[in-house]
Amino acid sequence: MKKYTHFATQAIRTQEERTRREHSVPLYLTSSFVFDDAEQARALFADEYVDNIYSRFSNPNVNEFVDKMCVLEGMEDGFGTATGMAAVFASIMPFLNAGDHILASSALFASTTRIIKDFLPKWNIEYSFFDINKPETWESEIRPNTKMIFAETPSNPGLVLIDLELLCAMGKKHKILVNIDNCFATPYLQTPAQYGADIITHSATKFIDGQGRVCGGVVLGNKEIIKEVRAFCRQTGPAMSPFNAWILSKSLETLHVRMDRHCENALTLAQWLETQEEIEEVKYPFLPSHPQYELAKKQMKQGGGVITFIVKGGLDRGRRFLDNLELFSHTANLGDCRSIATHPASTTHSKIEVKVREAAGIFDGTIRASIGLEHIDDIKADILQALEKSR
Repeated sequence: MKKYTHFATQAIRTQEERTRREHSVPLYLTSSFVFDDAEQARALFADEYVDNIYSRFSNPNVNEFVDKMCVLEGMEDGFGTATGMAAVFASIMPFLNAGDHILASSALFASTTRIIKDFLPKWNIEYSFFDINKPETWESEIRPNTKMIFAETPSNPGLVLIDLELLCAMGKKHKILVNIDNCFATPYLQTPAQYGADIITHSATKFIDGQGRVCGGVVLGNKEIIKEVRAFCRQTGPAMSPFNAWILSKSLETLHVRMDRHCENALTLAQWLETQEEIEEVKYPFLPSHPQYELAKKQMKQGGGVITFIVKGGLDRGRRFLDNLELFSHTANLGDCRSIATHPASTTHSKIEVKVREAAGIFDGTIRASIGLEHIDDIKADILQALEKSR
């Protein structure tokens, strides 16, 4: 396969080999693949060479999607999963045994936090959380049995950033795997591998799909790491469907175009929101007012497509504001071409302790806004009318 250096060309021209002179890779809707003979079947199951056997293991559509993600993230290998949370779980479990310890960021997506807190202890796996706002304390949290550091940056939904260079250097120093959830930034805006991340996970359901159609996830790493992930997933079965992979691979071809527009709209809106008297606080990585603005400029190409802000008037005002939005969708997703607004404290993060939520930048009045591709004037107008009606 020819190597290209530009993101757009890599996303568009990384394809499975043609089988019938097709221009667009077809759908491979099959549960299994026919062997040429008994010897080929034996050799494939003995892992003497790689080819498709069963779609729970691999499939040409999934292979193409994973190949693209490897190229875009600068990783050697990967495995596609049915959802983003399947990817998170599959990126953790093959590498931890009873008695091991995982050190995780204090600002994580709620479902990831619950996996770490509620389920890992059932296998006698220890956990602790480092304070995302105190990087000078991170190294002191490492224990003799720490085997993995897990973080996401920017965080969902608090938009707190992790210094990837610092965290990955810490992992290398102590020979600990560093696992980064890169969902919010996408490989177009940020590539953790360049700082030394060992594992990169994604929920492809978000910006990678970009239109709220299908679920998917992916785990990326070197060949040795993904060998372990593949073995775990081959037996436990969180495989990505060929149809979803086909959709996601096509979506990657326009990711750079969409992310440019998401970021342009989000930055313009964030700057405008800061001028509105009824908005108490606005958080966006590329606003100079963001406490980690310089770090964002260092490790991100642009600020991303998500803004968080607080409407003055407390929890009740925030809910009234949400109920009066007309253009924004009120749904539990993000990264869509349609703008979406949610109230994390009463939905996605409702089962997280208040003090833990607030430490991650999630307050009772926090609104998470995923900024879509609509015209910016229409987005502003919808927020204005919702503010007026919610007074």
